[in-house]
Amino acid sequence: MQDGECRGEDLTRIQRAGEILKQGGLVAFPTETVYGLGGDALNPDSSRKIYAAKGRPSDNPLIVHIAELDALAAITAEIPPAAWKLAEAFWPGPLTMILPKADIVPKETTGGLDTVAVRMPSHGVALALIRAAGGYVAAPSANTSGRPSPTKASFVAEDLDGRIEMILDGGEVGIGLESTIVDLTVDPPQILRPGYITQKMLAEVLGEVAVDATVLALAAGEDCAQAPRAPGMKYRHYAPKGQLTIVRGAESAVVDYINAQARADRENGGKVGVIGTEELLARYRADVVKSAGSRTDEATIAHRLYAILREFDEEQVTRIYSESFSTDGLGQAIMNRLLKAAGHQVVDV
Repeated sequence: MQDGECRGEDLTRIQRAGEILKQGGLVAFPTETVYGLGGDALNPDSSRKIYAAKGRPSDNPLIVHIAELDALAAITAEIPPAAWKLAEAFWPGPLTMILPKADIVPKETTGGLDTVAVRMPSHGVALALIRAAGGYVAAPSANTSGRPSPTKASFVAEDLDGRIEMILDGGEVGIGLESTIVDLTVDPPQILRPGYITQKMLAEVLGEVAVDATVLALAAGEDCAQAPRAPGMKYRHYAPKGQLTIVRGAESAVVDYINAQARADRENGGKVGVIGTEELLARYRADVVKSAGSRTDEATIAHRLYAILREFDEEQVTRIYSESFSTDGLGQAIMNRLLKAAGHQVVDV
């Protein structure tokens, strides 16, 4: 199913899903980024249910999904000019904006903060569900907290089957990484989570756009004591069951290191997986070697990443080694997720 398509049978299920949300239940649904776990954003009990179903810390804010631009005024205390500019440029799409919240949004949805994270997805099923549910759907990724975000309905079922009322299957998602989050309550605006909408793209619309110190510290392998201000900044995320290590350095050195470690791990009874690029794939020697795509195609790498991590779990891989990627453009988002999945375990060779 394409992002903008909804067939007749889908609309019937979406209407039923909307009623579930209105009654305080939970529904997983596809977006263009990853699958989301939806609840009524204006119902504090629904937000509590989302945290409970995911095992998610309640101080980790949820994103409110809307389907109409007019809906923004009801849930925000102020809409700066920058928000209108970004909405015109990138909505519907994979961009979340942080704005001052209106009183109607419960703090259970915002993780106790006075700000609200808002986005308008571009997936047709998501938009139809939001409208059927009354216009405001709080939705983090539809996975057990800390696991790789789901890019297929089957991955949602692995984590949440029996914990939620419905899963809307919209097929495999397009992008594969969560939305970019930009904080518009500070000057200059700051990226709190990198994603498909890059710093360069935002700057072309707004002028100066900064990157939050926590994101920069993570990329540099440093600790940062700054308090988190957006979903996922504080906690380990996206982690496979096997231990993941990122290896940085010259190509030959990376291949040699990973092969040596894989040999040692296998001698100790481990099952080893490698995340590699097409350019180096044939040179790896491990139990399971998976291609993330070509280094010249970061969109494919982003699309494949979470699925690869879950595939390693299915194949009971105990140790995983990954090449590192550029920290510019979409590569910044890819490395942000990989570093969190690895618990910041990086080896420079």
